[in-house]
Amino acid sequence: MDEPMELYLGVDPGRDKTGAALVWENGRIFKQEILPTDDFSRHLQQFLPEQPLAGCILGDGTTSKTMAAQLEKDFPQLPLFTVNEYGSTQEAKKLYWQLHPPKGWKRLLPTALLDAPSAVDGLAAVVLVQRYLRDKTIK
Repeated sequence: MDEPMELYLGVDPGRDKTGAALVWENGRIFKQEILPTDDFSRHLQQFLPEQPLAGCILGDGTTSKTMAAQLEKDFPQLPLFTVNEYGSTQEAKKLYWQLHPPKGWKRLLPTALLDAPSAVDGLAAVVLVQRYLRDKTIK
């Protein structure tokens, strides 16, 4: 029988909106969403699954210190890891196009020239977890 996989929470904090993602330890996305930064913990409660999480991966950019303090206060049992979020939005845009390949004439253009039709903060949170998992297996 397969061993159950661990689930990680990714948080890409921003001033007005924060990306949140749940990612399996193999890097596959369970779900991702963009939540309001105001009262983030309350919104996060509704986003989280019933099962326990292996850890929270937090981007080190905008409002990171404030978000870390809030997460440590509201979820003290959840291990918190901070990762460098430099370039995560660009990576999230690439991931968007992998998950939703362009159609019609847009498929003829390099995806780097295309704008994702929606905000990618949730996918940026996915990228942060995937970076953490990749770095964790390298060490």
